Amino acid sequence: MLEEKIISQAIIEKFYKKLLDNLEVDIAICGAGPSGLICAIELAKEGRKVAIFERKLSIGGGMWAGGMFFNEIVVEKTSEKLLKDLGVRLEKYKENYFVADAVECVCALGLEAKRRGVNIFNGIEVEDVLVRKNRVSGLVINWSAARIAGLHVDPLSVKAKFVVDATGHDAYVARIVKEKARMKFKKEKEIVFKESSLWAEKGEKLVEKYTQEICKGLFVCGMAANSVFGLPRMGPIFGGMLLSGKKCACLISSFFKK
Repeated sequence: MLEEKIISQAIIEKFYKKLLDNLEVDIAICGAGPSGLICAIELAKEGRKVAIFERKLSIGGGMWAGGMFFNEIVVEKTSEKLLKDLGVRLEKYKENYFVADAVECVCALGLEAKRRGVNIFNGIEVEDVLVRKNRVSGLVINWSAARIAGLHVDPLSVKAKFVVDATGHDAYVARIVKEKARMKFKKEKEIVFKESSLWAEKGEKLVEKYTQEICKGLFVCGMAANSVFGLPRMGPIFGGMLLSGKKCACLISSFFKK
C-alpha cells in the first residue's frame, strides 16, 4: 500500500538534509555543463566537498544537442581519454577526430559526478555572490522558477572556499562580480565579456589556456572563459570544454595543497 504523505515526506526530508549539508562546501560550481561536471569529478576524486548549481532542470549544457540537433559530438585525441575513462564509447572518424553519442556523454558525466559524491542542485540559479575581505566567498541562490514567474522571493546563501563560473556563454557569475560586487579582475584589460566568431581550432586551444582564477576565489572554465576573454566559440567539438574543466580542478587543487 502506498501513502502519498510518506512519498512527500521522503522527498522533503531527503532534499532538506542534502541542501542543509551543502550550505558550506569546498567548491561551488555554477553550471552543470561538460566543463563544470568534469571539474567537479576531478575535485571530488581528491575528497573535496563539491556542489553544482544548475539553473535548468537538465544537466549537460549544450552537449545534449550536438551540432544543430544532430546529437553526436566530436573530440580530439588530447581529450579522448577523459571520456573513455567514463566508459563512453568513441569512434575514430579521421586522424585526431573522434565521435561520441552526445546523450551517452552527458549521462556518463552526470553518473560519474554522483558516484564521486558531487551534489547537483538543478532548477537553482545564482543571483549574487558573497564577497568577504575582497574575495568571492560563496553564492546567493534562488529557484529559477521564481525569476521566470517574475516573483519576488528572497534568496538563500552558500559559503564556499572557491567558486567556479561554468555557466557557458553567459559567464553569468563573472558578470555579477563585475556589475554587483564591483571587484577588480586580475587581467582587467583583457576582459571583454563578448566571445568572438566560431573558429574551432583556435577556440579549442585558447579555452584551456584562459581557464584561470579571474579574481580572488572565482575561477572561470569552459565557454564562460571564452566569453570573459573574448575568445572564439568552437561549436560542437567538446574536447576543449573537458580539458578546461580538468585544468580548473587542477588549479583549485593546487591552492588546497599550499
